Amino acid sequence: MIRVRALVAIGLLALTAAATPTAYPVVTPGRTFAFPADHGAHPDYRTEWWYVTGMVKDSAGKPLGFQVTFFRTRPSIDTANRSAFAAKQVLFAHVALSDPATGRILHDQRAARAGFGLAGAKLGNTDVSIRDWRLARFADGRFATRIAAKGFTLDLTFVPTQPPLLQGQGGYSRKGPNPAEASYYYSLPQMRVSGRISRGKRIQQVGGKAWLDREWSSNYLNPAAVGWDWTGLNFEDGSALMAFRIRRKDGSTLWAGGSYRRAGGAAVTLAPGDVTLTPLRHWTSPRTGATYPVGQSLTIRLPDGQRTFLLTPIMADQELDARRSGLPIYWEGLVTTKGGSGYLELTGYAAPMKM
Repeated sequence: MIRVRALVAIGLLALTAAATPTAYPVVTPGRTFAFPADHGAHPDYRTEWWYVTGMVKDSAGKPLGFQVTFFRTRPSIDTANRSAFAAKQVLFAHVALSDPATGRILHDQRAARAGFGLAGAKLGNTDVSIRDWRLARFADGRFATRIAAKGFTLDLTFVPTQPPLLQGQGGYSRKGPNPAEASYYYSLPQMRVSGRISRGKRIQQVGGKAWLDREWSSNYLNPAAVGWDWTGLNFEDGSALMAFRIRRKDGSTLWAGGSYRRAGGAAVTLAPGDVTLTPLRHWTSPRTGATYPVGQSLTIRLPDGQRTFLLTPIMADQELDARRSGLPIYWEGLVTTKGGSGYLELTGYAAPMKM
């Protein structure tokens, strides 16, 4: 997807001066995906991410939302520079926990250049890390993460229950009117989550559902775009829905898209005219002054008619200030809808996104 993941790009850090502009591969239609290889890194591309969001419940049935994200970016540097200290790959990570019982979000972040045993994203399968923060996929297909963050620890396992869902046209996902404004993009919805969430001496056994997004790209936003709204929803009947819109400065939709996987497994690709996101409720951050449409109505057009979903946040304050690791201020939070739950991401409301 688009996701804030895209923002890791390029110009985030002036780590190394480029003598010759880096030639990044262009995303084009017709790519054949191969697994498990495509669970691993694609280091030639400018930006890539592994993005897990979900809702779990503790033994008392109380809901919690979580986000675990690893970004990889390839800075534009002189390809002839063979120094081990050159920042040829840079890793970023975000982790967040939403607890409606407290009404506030816990958040932590890291950044490091790849190498020296500090950070890396391996080829051939998911294995990304920054020091002791790690997300990995094992031979039996399970994903697992352990993140000891400021104020909380996530120790979670994710088991896929469905095959990868290729977004767009066979994994080629357009993000704008220019065909090169695109990503390679697939999702693993309906992942089964189990594990522990710790806060101080309090340890909670949890279980629930998660959504994994995987994207890599070299060119994302159209120059007229200022941000996006995105959601990924898991439903109790086994169906799943991803939808997004990219916004112009005046709030109108520049591009939109998504996919709907029915409970039986058949998937429908949503074209720009098939997705409508309408704000219903706004919240203004007391810290940044940014106003976000945290409650929305999502209407999708399917071959057999329209469906509308009301997205309601479990709490209004799910804003993340990621400037310390070179990323923007954005809103990313757990939402519920009839028969399901998922995450809503809102970017470009505190300031226009710059890629």
